[in-house]
Amino acid sequence: MRLLTVNVGRPKAVDHTDAPAGVTGIDKRPADGPVRVTDPGPKGTGGSGLAGDAVCDLRHHGGSDQAVYAFAREELDAWERELGRPLANGSFGENLTTRGLDVSGARIGERWRIGRDLVLEVTSGRIPCRTFAGHLDEPRWVRRFTQAAAPGAYLRVIEPGGIRAGDPVEIVHRPDHDVTVQMEFLAATTRRDLLPGLLAAGDALHPEALRAALEYVEKSAADG
Repeated sequence: MRLLTVNVGRPKAVDHTDAPAGVTGIDKRPADGPVRVTDPGPKGTGGSGLAGDAVCDLRHHGGSDQAVYAFAREELDAWERELGRPLANGSFGENLTTRGLDVSGARIGERWRIGRDLVLEVTSGRIPCRTFAGHLDEPRWVRRFTQAAAPGAYLRVIEPGGIRAGDPVEIVHRPDHDVTVQMEFLAATTRRDLLPGLLAAGDALHPEALRAALEYVEKSAADG
């Protein structure tokens, strides 16, 4: 398991985003050298965990629980075949493009060590949005990405560190529950009945996912 590229993006004005000022950092490109990764701070004020990487809509992106976004090269390869076009590393707006790691099959709370120092923890899947659809410029993209249910993973920073292309990725902790990124994504999108099962992941869940699961359980109990 290894890191193919570390991808960062600069603010870019586009007409397919609802972000303030109409700019987005989704157009990620591989960095030439090492990149420092730290906890960016709470959502709403903190952006990307990667130095030099822009998060332009702090209402919906960035912050401690979405500090880093990872996507598997294997999934990009599958989408290349589906779309009939090349997809460079970073094409989906991911910070980390990996090889040999089941990113969407990772368990919530799973921890990865990348390089010598960096430790990340899986929190949730990525929900597609208008900016993502506009960036790919593919018809019905939000629906197609949702149906594929291989969303890649958001991660929080447990131990900061510097990383670069080619660094090894090691799974240093795997929780004993079965709540995967894919399961969390399905619960958030097309399978609301899966929400109660997310509670097995506890506080490792992205706070918004945990809140949605608790509200679903409480409503179900009230409805009898």
